[in-house]
Amino acid sequence: MRKIAVVTGTRAEYGVLKNTLNKIKGSSNLELQLIVTGSHLSEDFGYTINEILEDGFNVDEKIPILMSNSNKGSIAKEMALLMIELSQAFERLKPDILLILGDRYEIFAAASTAMAMNIPIAHISGGEITEGAIDEQIRHAITKMAHIHFPGAKAYVQNIINMGEEAWRVFDVGDPGIENIKLTKFLSREELKRQLSVKLDEDTLLITYHPVTLEAKALPCQIESLIKALDTINKTMIITYPNADNGGEYIIKKLEEFAKVNSNVHLFKNLGVVRYLSVMKLCGSVIGNSSSALIEAPYLKVPVVNIGNRQKGRLMADNIICCGNECEVIIEAINKSLSNDFKEKVNNTKSLYGEGDTSEEIVKVLESIEIDDKLLKKKLIWS
Repeated sequence: MRKIAVVTGTRAEYGVLKNTLNKIKGSSNLELQLIVTGSHLSEDFGYTINEILEDGFNVDEKIPILMSNSNKGSIAKEMALLMIELSQAFERLKPDILLILGDRYEIFAAASTAMAMNIPIAHISGGEITEGAIDEQIRHAITKMAHIHFPGAKAYVQNIINMGEEAWRVFDVGDPGIENIKLTKFLSREELKRQLSVKLDEDTLLITYHPVTLEAKALPCQIESLIKALDTINKTMIITYPNADNGGEYIIKKLEEFAKVNSNVHLFKNLGVVRYLSVMKLCGSVIGNSSSALIEAPYLKVPVVNIGNRQKGRLMADNIICCGNECEVIIEAINKSLSNDFKEKVNNTKSLYGEGDTSEEIVKVLESIEIDDKLLKKKLIWS
């Protein structure tokens, strides 16, 4: 039986991986080895390993790495610590393939460790572009380390090939986020009200704002402008914590202060996959700079306001309004997103990220691909 090790470090990443994990777990030819690290093991971010366990997964390795301050130095140290611990975990587990998703620093550490240990790497969501964050460099570096590629859209297939990767290694499987939506049993407004103590209406805002890691000095002004704009709009707001990047603690502090003095602001460390997608489906608009707004929200035909440069370069569907970080332009964009004219336009939005058979396609490749010299010895190909 082929052993597939999967490393997950955040709630968002796990939510996207969940269906693929279930398919691996259910395969008679594959054995799932799950390694949990990062913010999953932090009370400050909701200790989301509990969600993984409640979903019925066995956790083979737990690797706590988060330090008290997520600054530039601590993140580098966290990566170093994770590589040490992962090298020992890989020696114990002896995986045949490492499957990873995305572009966070925990995943870069996992890919680097596997590369050094000659473990084949399968990478989900390569080829994407996000010019405002260090995720951009991380993602492309993982692409050059990876042996198997599972991009989320046709444009990203071509980006990977343009980076010199052999075409036979690249599988156009679509984005796992679309499959999540198709398989989710959504909660009603009444169920969400009971669980979250929030009454959603047609103008409720769902907000997630992550640090723009290549614009760290501008973060105080950016979050101040966002909060001022949200305060001016004055709608019911459901806000989720940012991820554990440099600047995340500052954002959390400011959001907690904002929620403390506004009864219409509801701040959550973690909603979980089903509640998050259910809120997204029923809200008036998704605000911030999260990739989920660009991938899942178009499929659900929900308006989006994408703020700043964190997602600059990604595919943008017709439901997305991009704006700068200034308070006035954020207000204008939110008001436009809630307008009847724009909502009518959003109803015709088409997803750019596949049709939602992603996990089945990924598992087929993991089961069948030959692990031989052809796979392990990469060539640089220029078309």
